[in-house]
Amino acid sequence: MKNCTICPRKCNTDRNERNGFCGVSWDIKVARCAPHMWEEDCISGTNGSGAVFFSGCNLRCVYCQNYNVSTNALGWTVTAEELADEFIRLQNLGVHNINLVTPTHYTIQIIRSLDIARQRGLNIPVVYNCGGYESVETIKMLKGYVDIFLTDFKYSDNEMALRYSAVKDYFNVAKDALDAMFEITGPPVFDENGLIKRGIIVRHLMLPGYIKDSKKVLKYLHDRFGEDIYISIMSQYTPLPHVKDYPEINRRLYPAEYKRLVEYAMDIGIVNGFVQDMETADESFIPEFMGE
Repeated sequence: MKNCTICPRKCNTDRNERNGFCGVSWDIKVARCAPHMWEEDCISGTNGSGAVFFSGCNLRCVYCQNYNVSTNALGWTVTAEELADEFIRLQNLGVHNINLVTPTHYTIQIIRSLDIARQRGLNIPVVYNCGGYESVETIKMLKGYVDIFLTDFKYSDNEMALRYSAVKDYFNVAKDALDAMFEITGPPVFDENGLIKRGIIVRHLMLPGYIKDSKKVLKYLHDRFGEDIYISIMSQYTPLPHVKDYPEINRRLYPAEYKRLVEYAMDIGIVNGFVQDMETADESFIPEFMGE
């Protein structure tokens, strides 16, 4: 892609010649294609979500649990046709949806693969699983292709976003992108088994010591969307070795601080939400990327 502007960074890199800020070229690179049981229950269900982990990322989150994939771009190259084959293979395994994990920088290629896969019989919902730092123009391209947005909303404080994710305008970009997502999906729709078929789940990962910012995020989301979205309040923050240079977040959450945030969510009236057991803050919950 010449002069790539697919994400809000608009790095204008010719990705036919060199890698963009996302760390990858125009060629589709994936790190894992397999059923995944560790999403929210309404996505993973009993058979798992058909997760396709894409290499590279337009953020540089210092605490990323998938660091080898997002920053080091671990993975292998596939064509659009081969990616479509993976979608069909996952559907044949009985997964409840196709879960596109960190897909932003491959949006154009993914759309082509979805067109091919639909011609071959793909008929399960598609999940766009992203970091929230998305351009409105790119989200609009996904109308008719994506049924469910599983998106992060990481920060209300842009100074935090700059320090921990190397982006200075996260909040405004993320809220505009979320509005665009809602225009596509509207309120959530579930099937008779409690699986989400359409709608938005917004994830917020609580960082240690930053309850004030987390409260601001939850307050904004609830004031803006009420019960028309689901909010997933995540406790799984795990301080991996590359966080050592950020001592203020180089620890796990205290159960008491997470409990305070959950109580705050209930106090402001959030009903449609998910919470986690503190045991999810464990490296055993981080997927292994072994070419599966």
